[in-house]
Amino acid sequence: MIKTMLATASDAEAISALLEANSADRGGMLLGHWPREAIEAHIASRQSIVIATDEQGRLLGALLTSERGFDEAAPVQAMLKAWPGGPDAYVYGPVCVAADARGLGVLAALYAKLQATFPGREAILFIREDNPRSLRAHLGLGMREVARYDFDGKVFIVLSDRLELAR
Repeated sequence: MIKTMLATASDAEAISALLEANSADRGGMLLGHWPREAIEAHIASRQSIVIATDEQGRLLGALLTSERGFDEAAPVQAMLKAWPGGPDAYVYGPVCVAADARGLGVLAALYAKLQATFPGREAILFIREDNPRSLRAHLGLGMREVARYDFDGKVFIVLSDRLELAR
């Protein structure tokens, strides 16, 4: 059984370990670095992180969110230029599911908790074009492509869950 909840500071170490294990430096698709201190600062700044655990409390996945203006990372700023979203939009991501938990419904559980946390608000996110697994998974949640942009020699696809805005 998958249990979802909003992360607290005590979850920061496990979230950091999961994200760092899947960073681009280690062969994964996540951009940036996610030390424990960055996760703690994210939580302390009241930027929500949804986590999923198993019955034993093991972290299966984490989905970070931020309000526009909070994340100054260049890829996020490039996304917001390509698609700023509606007035209530927030930045979805990064999201990461533990390798041994993929395909078990963790992403859907994280997203359902996120929708309950931010009812009716638009989630906007980017995925590298060369990450078909993540694209398929997010399209499967009902998200739609709304824009594309080039950043650092790579093509990124912007997705939104506000279906009336999607192409």
